[in-house]
Amino acid sequence: MSSLGVALVTGAGRGIGRAIALRLAQDGYDLALSDLHVNQALVETLATEIKNRGRKYTIVPANVKYEAEVKGMVGRTVKELGSLDVMIANAGIVSMKPFLDVEAEDWDEVQAVNSRGTFLCYKYAAKQMVDQGRGGRIIGASSLAGKQGWSHLTAYSSSKFTIRGLTQAAAVELAEHGITVNAYSPGIVDTRMKQILGDASGDPEGFFKGYTDRVPVRRFGTSDEVAGLVSYLVSKEASYITGQSVSINGGVYCD
Repeated sequence: MSSLGVALVTGAGRGIGRAIALRLAQDGYDLALSDLHVNQALVETLATEIKNRGRKYTIVPANVKYEAEVKGMVGRTVKELGSLDVMIANAGIVSMKPFLDVEAEDWDEVQAVNSRGTFLCYKYAAKQMVDQGRGGRIIGASSLAGKQGWSHLTAYSSSKFTIRGLTQAAAVELAEHGITVNAYSPGIVDTRMKQILGDASGDPEGFFKGYTDRVPVRRFGTSDEVAGLVSYLVSKEASYITGQSVSINGGVYCD
């Protein structure tokens, strides 16, 4: 079966990353699947599904906050699958605390994974794509909280704002190489992170109702809906879209 190319997805073990990997496999990409070593079982289950869809795959565990691991992740992807055409820098973490309770260590960890990790994925993917000489697609994970600061999400919101700036700057520099750089900015999606936010609020039921009451479509988003957006952004039809952080939030916030 012919392939559209090779896509690498970080944070692929669950939630949005998993949905994106499955959607890109359906679209015709071979997949490099990355997550933390502790999520290996989840990734192996996903890999079986990718294989059952007739696509090639490789598993490339990495903690994206470490440069050597990101560089190795990209290198192993190319060695096993032959190229890198799409990078989905999806991996991220959240910390929910009142502003005055945020410790420097909390801040540093969130920035290391979300901000530096995304930067490193962009950088090493771009270097490979430039060397290949046929362009590519780089996609990062911003957030509704990266467009509107949220109470109790100081470090997380700041990291997601950073990803928007990174995406814009990288898009300008990489355009001459035929590489587009964009990000998706979802509202709360029905994933494990949604539950983390609810639990941290101390009143999950109230937190969830308060949020959906503000959303014009009156519900949470789904991982498959975000994956559908990513599918479009990596397509040929999206070749004139770059430097954007595309909102997908049910209308709760309009750019």
